[in-house]
Amino acid sequence: MKKILIDLDDTILVDCYLEVVNKYLKKNYTYDDIKDYWVDEIVPEKSRDKYLKYFYNDINIYDFGKINEGAIETIENLTKYYEVFICSAYIDYRDIANCSKILIHKHKWLIENLPFIKPENFIFTNRKDVIPTDIKIDDKIENLKNCNTKLLITAYHNKNISEQKLKEENIIRVNSWMDIAEILLNH
Repeated sequence: MKKILIDLDDTILVDCYLEVVNKYLKKNYTYDDIKDYWVDEIVPEKSRDKYLKYFYNDINIYDFGKINEGAIETIENLTKYYEVFICSAYIDYRDIANCSKILIHKHKWLIENLPFIKPENFIFTNRKDVIPTDIKIDDKIENLKNCNTKLLITAYHNKNISEQKLKEENIIRVNSWMDIAEILLNH
């Protein structure tokens, strides 16, 4: 049975980080306002340490996200044909002492929302590139290394990656979970 590694943040669950930043700053930023991968880079630098303390100690980021349309249903269908792993990063070098707190929230969210995936199929690491597998679904191009089929789900931070670059790296861009289902479930 082929194995699939699926990312959580900005792949299955979307909008968490922007919602939290907007709540903290009392603003209504959109993804058009975000220039970097890290949404919270929009928080003024003088306030960033205070924001990170709030982020890791006062909230559960996963209370703010929305499930990407079709993600749960598609993943459940994938489990009928593939061995599915959820692989999610958690290391934040801006607050290395506290970033592991997010693991509790990620784990709880996964158990509650993906009960059809065994918890032993949850992998938490920032080094997804070193894990060999058949298929990877992620929003970061760097995480798609070391597999045969590479699906890059469109997100605010990768929408400007050229088709030429994707072609050079043998990556297929998918814009939705319906696209993923079309590729992986229509045998």
